[in-house]
Amino acid sequence: MSNKAGKNISKARAAVEKRPYQLNEAVPLLQKVKYAKFDETVEVTLRLGVDPKHADQMVRGTVVLPHGLGRSKKVLVIASGEKVREAEAAGADIVGGEEMVEKIQKENWTDFDAVIATPDMMKSVGKLGRVLGPKGLMPNPKTGTVTFDIANAVKEIKAGKFPLRRTSWWRTPPP
Repeated sequence: MSNKAGKNISKARAAVEKRPYQLNEAVPLLQKVKYAKFDETVEVTLRLGVDPKHADQMVRGTVVLPHGLGRSKKVLVIASGEKVREAEAAGADIVGGEEMVEKIQKENWTDFDAVIATPDMMKSVGKLGRVLGPKGLMPNPKTGTVTFDIANAVKEIKAGKFPLRRTSWWRTPPP
C-alpha cells in the first residue's frame, strides 16, 4: 500500500496554507476545496483563553444551531400528571413516568438521544445515573433538561440544541 495521496486530496492541500484562518476566510476556502459527493465534516478549533481548572472559567452550556444538526433527535420525557400531555403535544417521541425509569434501570434501555425530566421526577431519575451518566444523557438543570417548561425544552432539542462542554480531549492553552 502506497502513501501517495489522490489527486483531489493533493489539489485541496495545495490550495490551503498551513496557518490559522479567520472564520470569514475559512468558510469560503472550505467550499472551494471540497471534493466529496456528500456533506463533509469540518472541525473547528477555538482558543478561548480560559483555564478550566478555575470554577469561574468552566466552559459549559447549550447551543441551538440555526439549521439543526442534520438529523432529528429521539426525545424521552419523564414526567407525571399534566406534563405528560404537554410533552406529547410538544412532539416528544417517548413519554412516561416511573415505568420509564424502571425500564431503563432493569433493561439498560437507551434507545433515545435526549432525556428531559420534571424536577418532581428527579428523585426517581437520580437512580439512573449509572446508566445515563456515562452516555451523557442524564438530565441536568444547567443544560435545560430538568424543567417544568417541557414544551419549550422538547422544541429546542428537536430544533438542534446540544450541550457544549469541556471534554476530556481539551487541554489548557500554553502560557
